[in-house]
Formats: sequence, structure tokens, C-alpha cells
Amino acid sequence: MSILNEIKQQYRMGGVTEKLIYLNVFLFAIPWVLTGILFLFGIKFNFTQFISLSSTPADLLWKPWSVLSYAFFHADIFHILFNLIIFNFAGRLFLTFFTQKQLLSLYLMGAIFSGLIFVISYLIFPALINQNATLIGASGAIMAVIFATTTYAPYMQIRLLLIGTVKLWHIALFYLVIDLISLSFSNVGGHIAHLGGALFGYLYSSQQKNGTDITKSFTSFVDGLVNLFKGRKSTPFKKVHKNSTYSKPKPAGKDKTQQQIDDILDKISKSGYDSLTKEEKEFLFKAGNNN
Repeated sequence: MSILNEIKQQYRMGGVTEKLIYLNVFLFAIPWVLTGILFLFGIKFNFTQFISLSSTPADLLWKPWSVLSYAFFHADIFHILFNLIIFNFAGRLFLTFFTQKQLLSLYLMGAIFSGLIFVISYLIFPALINQNATLIGASGAIMAVIFATTTYAPYMQIRLLLIGTVKLWHIALFYLVIDLISLSFSNVGGHIAHLGGALFGYLYSSQQKNGTDITKSFTSFVDGLVNLFKGRKSTPFKKVHKNSTYSKPKPAGKDKTQQQIDDILDKISKSGYDSLTKEEKEFLFKAGNNN
């Protein structure tokens, strides 16, 4: 199996956390590849201005998608590397208590909410008024995931390398203090977006404990869009022949190939995709292409 097929298979079998990580990496590469190609032709192209979120509300009129697109692109390799390592950690903790669909809704709404907080802050805080800034990166959405999990299970114990066992609220408090201290230094808007994401995560889990899902309407909207573009598969016409002689139907046994697929999927759910042998990965890939 080629490396490309291996990545494709891991993406298909992965959950929301893995899919969002792959998507962020893929989108991160696009502007760099595009810039490099255009450079050879002597063309300078600022891709960031089209996907970053501007602190000027009027800019949303010509790029309304930026209220969400900014959260899927990053400034440099260290920016995306740090964010995705933290998201991989936070996403797995979140899924201990919530579903895959809830993680996706929280990530998207957390990004939108923290982005709007960023824009509003440049309209109300005296030190930021009349300043132009741009926002890029998934940090706000990731902070929403961290604080949603912390609010739901603050005393969950986490074992950190070189530090030992700490409670989840200790980690969240550390990030919160760092952002508050950093407000007087560089990247003020970025740290405000982090705080906005943390606030949304707190509100999300606080309402969940009261039996209210504040992302429910957004989730329904996304489901509607998915169903709209998915379309309906046509059902082939089946002609039924009646047999005058009654025969007892044979019990439907599981197909051997399907049984092997089920065994592999069960292994993935218990030990992860990387636990599969090379032969199992190839079998699963071929079976997926035949369906």
C-alpha cells in the first residue's frame, strides 16, 4: 500500500479529531505551495489576506467566510505543530464525555465565537480602537475544547511528562493565566480570541450540565447542508418472482469478507488503526475500494 493510500485510509477510519488535524495540515500546505509556484513566475500573492479574520468589521462584507476560515490556517510550521499537538490531546479528553458530532460543533462554533470576540474587542477597548489587526489559527477553537472538558470534569487527573499527575483544571488555569499576562505584549488580538474560546467552552459545558446544548441549532444547520449536497441514492427496481413450491428460507449467515472487516474494525476500536498488520491494512483498503 502506498503512503498516499495509507494516509487516505487513516483519514477515512479516523474520528473527528483526526479528520480536523488532517484538514488543518492540508490547508496549511496550500498557501505555501501556491506562493512557491507563483514566485517562479515573478508573482507575489498574499493568500493570508483572503482567509484571515480582520479586526475591521467592514472587511466581513467582502470575505464573510473569514469568520471561520481563519481557524483552519496557520502562520508557520511551529504555529500549526503546537496547536495540533494540543488539539490531539484536548480532543481525546473531550470524547471521553461527549460525542464526535459534539466535538465538531464545538470546534466550529468555538472558532466563530472567539473570532467575533476578537472583532468586537477592537471596537470597545480604548487601547485597540483604530488599530488594524488580523487573526489566523485554530487556538480559539482549541481553547473552547479544553475549557469545555475542564468545566465538565475539572478534577480529571492527567499525567504529564516530567511533571507528574495534575488535575485538568490546573492545565486550563495555566493557559488562562498565560493569555491574561500576554495581553500587554504582542499578539493582543490572538490572546483575546483565546479567552473568547475559553469562555465559549465554559458556557457550552455549563449549559450541557443543565440539559441544554447551545450548539444544537448549529448542528442541525450543518446536518441540513450535508444532506442537501449528499443527494439521494436511487434504489434499483427489483422484480419479485413467486415460487409455487414453499421452501424454508435458509438462515442468513455472515459473509466471510464482511466478518473479516468486522473483526478488523473491532481491533481498530480497541487498539487504534496503527495496531493493524500490513496485511490487514491492505485488506481493509481493498475492501473499501470495492464497496
